[in-house]
Amino acid sequence: MLQKKLVITLTTAQGSRQYTLGQLAKYLLALFLVMSVCSFFFSNLLLVKTNDDLQDLEEGIGTLTSQYELTLGTQQLQRGQLDQLSHTLLDLKVERDQLQEENLRIGELNETLDASLYGLEDLLGLPATDEMTAQRADELTVLANQRLFFLSSIPNGVPIQGIRVSDRFGMRTHPIHKKRIKHNGIDFKANTGTPIYATADGVVEYAGYHKQSGFGNLIILQHSLGFKTYYAHNSKLKVKSGSFVSKGQLIGLSGNTGISTGPHLHYEVRRLFTPIDPEPFLAWNISNFDSLFSSVKGVKWASLRKMYPLNQALQTAQQ
Repeated sequence: MLQKKLVITLTTAQGSRQYTLGQLAKYLLALFLVMSVCSFFFSNLLLVKTNDDLQDLEEGIGTLTSQYELTLGTQQLQRGQLDQLSHTLLDLKVERDQLQEENLRIGELNETLDASLYGLEDLLGLPATDEMTAQRADELTVLANQRLFFLSSIPNGVPIQGIRVSDRFGMRTHPIHKKRIKHNGIDFKANTGTPIYATADGVVEYAGYHKQSGFGNLIILQHSLGFKTYYAHNSKLKVKSGSFVSKGQLIGLSGNTGISTGPHLHYEVRRLFTPIDPEPFLAWNISNFDSLFSSVKGVKWASLRKMYPLNQALQTAQQ
């Protein structure tokens, strides 16, 4: 009986060779081939499964990447919001500190203002009130503005820091003509070159040498409400005709020009060309405001009530 043999022929360039395998080798080869085929299909299945898993992993990685980027963007946004919130809180703290300082300043200002208003009452010559209310403050403000209006419009205060008053208003014997005539002003003895100041706001009516009057270098100022002031015997003039001047402005320097026995300032106050004694005007100020209207009789002060009340008493009487 012939044994079953498996003959394998290998052909090469050098020739052919045959190999004979027995029954066991044949089974082993068949088993190897089967296992190879199974391994091939199993590897393919694993490869497909691995590819699927890899795709899933890549999709997962993509999702995670998107989530990470979203999270990163959210964190950056939150960080920006936190930074903005931090700056806002810092600004609020600064504003709070500023408000606290401002409140302190306002408190101090209110105290100073109250003290000033009480001082204004005293300055205006009014009785002190128990409580400084807003209405009282408004009344004081209006009254002060009214008085300041008149004090800037009507001559008041001294025009020069002279050594002394050497001659007053009224009848006298003229020092040169030796005749008894009326002296229409007040003479301030002063060294040559002493500054002379305007006693109220106005316009320069005349500034020059006035030979006919004997006043020498003369300045005439026109003021409101029909008042004028004269400044005579000046050594120098600091203003020109037609120019506007304000109260306290330098207008000239004292001297000895014209008919004069020595350096001095001759000062006059006139209303509608009528000379008035300047002395009540020299002492007139915001504290003794009512004094002028009772001491100067030649002016119809009552007509001024239609413009502004002179004081609270007149205001009450009108009501």
